[in-house]
Amino acid sequence: MTKIFRHRMALPDKQIGRIDLETGNIYATRVGPDKKVGRVDLQTGKVYQRLLGPDDYIGNVNQDNGRIYLQRLGPDDYIGRVESDGKLYRHVPLGLDDYVGKVEGDELLICGAAAFLLFFVED
Repeated sequence: MTKIFRHRMALPDKQIGRIDLETGNIYATRVGPDKKVGRVDLQTGKVYQRLLGPDDYIGNVNQDNGRIYLQRLGPDDYIGRVESDGKLYRHVPLGLDDYVGKVEGDELLICGAAAFLLFFVED
């Protein structure tokens, strides 16, 4: 299992989700049973958001450099990166990337991208 944490200034990071590495299912942590919000293909790095019908492909990760891409009309947009230690950064054009959280456990690049796409993307 991989745990997902959101960065909080001057406070300990808060766990907001988890990823089951056996199935690739991604869950949001909450009071009561955790809610399934998506899944990740651990072989390809593709991330899918859970919907009522078929799951929706929302993005992927380049497993060589940790760059995270969001599915849009046309070419996918580079929106952030995951470091080899599991730290997540939101891309800021013409500035320093913002640290937003981290993942802890196994498969950090793929799980980090899944966490970023499902928990840290602002529309």
